[in-house]
Amino acid sequence: MSGNIQLLSDTLAGAKAEGRSALIAYLPAGFPTVDGGIEAIKAVFEGGADVVEVGLPHSDPVLDGPVIQTADDIALRGGLKIADVMRTVREAYAATGKPVLVMTYWNPIDRYGIERFTAELAEAGGAGCILPDLPVQESALWREHADKHGLATVFVVAPSSKDARLAQITAAGSGFVYAASLMGVTGTRESVGAQAQDLVQRTKATTDLPVCVGLGVSNAEQATEVAGFADGVIVGSAFVKLMLDAPDEAAGLDAVRALAADLAKGVRGTE
Repeated sequence: MSGNIQLLSDTLAGAKAEGRSALIAYLPAGFPTVDGGIEAIKAVFEGGADVVEVGLPHSDPVLDGPVIQTADDIALRGGLKIADVMRTVREAYAATGKPVLVMTYWNPIDRYGIERFTAELAEAGGAGCILPDLPVQESALWREHADKHGLATVFVVAPSSKDARLAQITAAGSGFVYAASLMGVTGTRESVGAQAQDLVQRTKATTDLPVCVGLGVSNAEQATEVAGFADGVIVGSAFVKLMLDAPDEAAGLDAVRALAADLAKGVRGTE
């Protein structure tokens, strides 16, 4: 079975055709439980997310701030395995028919086996992987297997990336480019800022791939701001914090569904 890179591309193109940015939500697998994580993904899709990134919890998540680290720790202490991540992708995709990616650090894939990981992700209906710590110059073997299985390879660019480096990264990537809005880790911010807009403009000069902005977006007003210059708006910590703060799982699902609906208005400029 081939993965769903085409579904991802079509979804992003569809949002652009509607004159808006896509809303991309991030939630870790296994949080608060495997079943609860699957329900949370369904809830953000119901609220209006176009794409979901499923986080593969890691013991040392270098890009993630304290909110996502806390959720990852809960998932790992719950005994989460890569098989549970694949099940999360499979059930979320089967229930919604929408693109689901995995965001993961390289070490778990390396230990699991590239061929095994890509084959299982494609079989589950996954659209690809976001790989924040895989250097482009060391990615050839991964990309070979991802291409074979119809999976996108999404690389992360940062404000510190020089133009020549941006060109190198975007030439190797597929699906979309993840533009980190600032230097630092994930988390909500008061302002996303001009730094992100400059990075998007410089990245777009090197590629026809959609450029989607993450790190710091947490409300509809910020989503509207970022949607003014980016092809997609990525929101993670704000969803995870709602799940962490909720008195019970049902309340958490209601909260993330409502935030997704609010953000969906934001990317349309109708908040």
